[in-house]
Amino acid sequence: MGEKKLSPFYKNLALWLVISVMMILLFNLFSQPRSTQDKIIFSDFLAALEKGEVREVTVQGPNLHGRLANRKEFKTYAPNYPELVKFLREKDVQISAKPEDESPWYMTILISWFPMLLLIGFWIFFMRQMQAGGTKAMSFGKAKAKLLTEKQQKVTFLDVAGIEESKEELQEIIAFLRDPKKFTRLGGRIPKGVLLVGAPGTGKTLLARAIAGEANVPFFSISGSDFVEMFVGVGASRVRDLFIQGKKHAPCIIFIDEIDAVGRHRGAGLGGGHDEREQTLNQLLVEMDGFESNEGVIIVAATNRPDVLDPALLRPGRFDRQVVVPRPDVKGREEILKVHTRKTPLADDVILALISRGTPGFTGADLENLVNEAALLAARLGKTKLEMADFEASKDKVLMGVERRTMIISEEEKRLTAYHEAGHTLVAKFLPSADPIHKVTIIPRGRALGITQQLPAEDKHTLSKEYIINKIAIFLGGRAAEELILNTQTTGAGNDLEMATEWARKMVCDFGMSDKLGPLTFGKKEEHIFLGREIAQHKDYSEKTAVDIDTEIKRIVLENYSRAKDIIVQHLERLHRLASALLEREVLAGEEIDQVLGLKPFIPEVPQKEFVQEGRLF
Repeated sequence: MGEKKLSPFYKNLALWLVISVMMILLFNLFSQPRSTQDKIIFSDFLAALEKGEVREVTVQGPNLHGRLANRKEFKTYAPNYPELVKFLREKDVQISAKPEDESPWYMTILISWFPMLLLIGFWIFFMRQMQAGGTKAMSFGKAKAKLLTEKQQKVTFLDVAGIEESKEELQEIIAFLRDPKKFTRLGGRIPKGVLLVGAPGTGKTLLARAIAGEANVPFFSISGSDFVEMFVGVGASRVRDLFIQGKKHAPCIIFIDEIDAVGRHRGAGLGGGHDEREQTLNQLLVEMDGFESNEGVIIVAATNRPDVLDPALLRPGRFDRQVVVPRPDVKGREEILKVHTRKTPLADDVILALISRGTPGFTGADLENLVNEAALLAARLGKTKLEMADFEASKDKVLMGVERRTMIISEEEKRLTAYHEAGHTLVAKFLPSADPIHKVTIIPRGRALGITQQLPAEDKHTLSKEYIINKIAIFLGGRAAEELILNTQTTGAGNDLEMATEWARKMVCDFGMSDKLGPLTFGKKEEHIFLGREIAQHKDYSEKTAVDIDTEIKRIVLENYSRAKDIIVQHLERLHRLASALLEREVLAGEEIDQVLGLKPFIPEVPQKEFVQEGRLF
């Protein structure tokens, strides 16, 4: 262990020795005392000698320097003058002699070898700079995989919650690595690859880290973007090197995060494809299941875009299993909250089950952020424990944005916002099958001047036609209240109208919910896999059908706009009460809204997965 720690020092020792020697020699070269002697011509020297003004002379080959009677020093160059010494003796001049070249030996070496030493020093410095940070100039083809050791922070399956089915799939692989004979004696074969598929934030990378913590085998971690560089052939070379390292440490696990960066469908690039990326993918395909076997090397990859991966990568023999990492349900969210609050002091009024029911659609990353925001808020207020109010404030901040209380709003605009949000709320309250209202606020949050927030009452995996129609009517409730009460139209309903139109178009073109056009879908979406998003929508229907589609969309929107107006007209007095309460309190929770409207409070038992925000741009 001692040698490994000192090795970087010994690697740089030669470089620093060369630099030190060069600095010393240069210092000695340029730190010579500057001469104070005056240079005179030889005839002036002879004239001074004739007058007896020369006291000392040092002869150094053809060079003469000495001191005059006035103690002034001089130097001159003497030609071949044999009688000079005799002449100096006649004038009683003190004579001394020195060799012609008195330069030290190291100065001679420096002058002759200085250019070569300088070149070597620059070359070593350049190579060290190129090798800094892992981008070694002479080892582009080496894989950048990191080998996780036991000393690093260990994550186990106890730290992973809410995705029990995914954990069971991966625990089988760990069991195989620990006891292969248990599976192979019945003719079974361990999957060569496992693809973790799920939305961002659901815990795919955390699962991989848990595998590394549970399995007592080497674990290599690398990102998909680490393969491809600007140099041609580097990606394929790194894939080869990665599997060579894996074979040396077999049995082992190789984790490739964001594999869609290198595993996208071949031939999908603009201009005929990206050859370097495709070469890297081809090498990966060969290494995973090619002519040579890689026994004991298991590939675990993660992606949130399985639709763009090459089909050859997904076939059995390469990625034998696709483990879906879903968004957690209400019980899973509670378990995740328990994990993230394990080291957080909680007050007695904190009930994680209630927080779980109030956060439908949240992923593991969202819940971690929720707990972190609550902790920061409690610390800002000087609390020693997290209270339920901190979690509520954190949830509002995550769902609706930060309050902008310093924003200056006129009384007229504030009144307009109150009636707009009251229109959304009133329509939602008196429509059947609509999601319950969680909170209404006219305090500006994020980009919205007011927000009506709905949280579903139960988990839903499919949406009915009635539910979508009610959703459209709720979107239009704000504009309907503006027109009926204030006799005006504002830009605040722009986002509401856009969402209502979008849902109506989906009903007609995607869900086949139009009575006039029937159970058909219209418009084939052309998605460019290399870009990863829709860039066009193919019009696979006639012009007459296009007119019918537009007419049907308009009919759906206008009918629901009339429904929203009818509800507001029927409950006009309740609308005024609700708007007045909003102007007075600025924020109303679901129970407070029921009290204002004179309704029986609705307490949902099980929450739904998704939520709707109305009036986001108002």
